[in-house]
Amino acid sequence: MLDARFMVALGLAVLILLGLGYFFYSLQPTLASDNLVEFKISRGESFRSIGARLSQKSLIKSISVFKLYSFLTGRATRFQPGIYELSYEMSVPEIVGNISAGGENEVQVVIPEGSTVKDIDYILSKAEVIEPGQVENYKIDSLDEDYVFLRHSFSEFSVDMSFLEGFLFPDTYRFHIDSDPEKIVRIMLDNFEEKVWNELKNRDNWYEDLILASYLEKEVPEYEDRRIVAGIIRKRLGSGIPLQIDATISYVKCDGGFLECDKSDIKVTNGDLDSVSSPFNTYKKMGWTPTPISNPGEKAIKAAINPKPSPYWYYLSAKETGDTIFSRTLQEHNLNRQRYL
Repeated sequence: MLDARFMVALGLAVLILLGLGYFFYSLQPTLASDNLVEFKISRGESFRSIGARLSQKSLIKSISVFKLYSFLTGRATRFQPGIYELSYEMSVPEIVGNISAGGENEVQVVIPEGSTVKDIDYILSKAEVIEPGQVENYKIDSLDEDYVFLRHSFSEFSVDMSFLEGFLFPDTYRFHIDSDPEKIVRIMLDNFEEKVWNELKNRDNWYEDLILASYLEKEVPEYEDRRIVAGIIRKRLGSGIPLQIDATISYVKCDGGFLECDKSDIKVTNGDLDSVSSPFNTYKKMGWTPTPISNPGEKAIKAAINPKPSPYWYYLSAKETGDTIFSRTLQEHNLNRQRYL
């Protein structure tokens, strides 16, 4: 009986020693390599998911040991969202200490030229900079005292689109995860003020220039073509002819957001020209739309304020190449539509 008890105790001791050995072995770095690995923890990501991804990237030897160590040290619920630079030479204690202390918590976000406010909200929320809707639904009441270009009145129009449309300057930014939406908006407005406001502020109808630039950004890719189209649009406006900008109808059909919009809604059909009832329907309504339909970049704004005279009255974008095709007459335009669309 004594021998049996001794053997059981010895067996348990061996198991404990093996377990401890495995535990301490698994706390050690996985590789003798100082190569850095970018590791992002998303807002609300589960403890289990973090452990699994660390294992997939070969940053830890054992998910179970990672979890156990995290619980024993009281850090299992203290992991912070952010961007971390980890290496294979880091032990589990070093990794756990790193990701519970908070990472760089900053991401690089590219806002493409021609993005709408709704598109920008989508991009920022996907990057976890904001919660969905925080920029799209942001009110300008607290901003118009600081930004003179936000003081003009929209009272003559009844529209649901964001009054920030056109002013959130497209660029590459670095934002903190879970940022205050007002801080994000102010950074983008400051960029607009710095990059293009000096070009616009001394012009009599600068807001119309901004609206025109938003059309050019969505419809015409090349700078010189944009200048010609700017001339066409101004010439049509001065002659009492509807502007007939397809992108303005797409803007309505997509509810102000192109990134989440079905291609069938972005495409404008002949039926849309009459059925879309909106002040943004430039086939039915004369003159400018109430607001820009995108946030244009520097080149589009420069083209809008430097229109180029031409004999053309019509233009279209070739379906296959995206090239801008110009026409002098409606008959020529209709022939080009058959040929290029």
